[in-house]
Amino acid sequence: MWRLIKVLFILLILAAILFVAYAYVGPIFARNDFAAPTQLVTETVTLEVN
Repeated sequence: MWRLIKVLFILLILAAILFVAYAYVGPIFARNDFAAPTQLVTETVTLEVN
């Protein structure tokens, strides 16, 4: 039982390390995939003043 918990814990730590590494290294290799979509949004606002 402890062996299973130990293996799952090691896999969890490894997955967290790989996730952080992908977050840092990913934009270097795939710049367009990580870029947030930019679009100019304009909307008129009418304020009611009493």
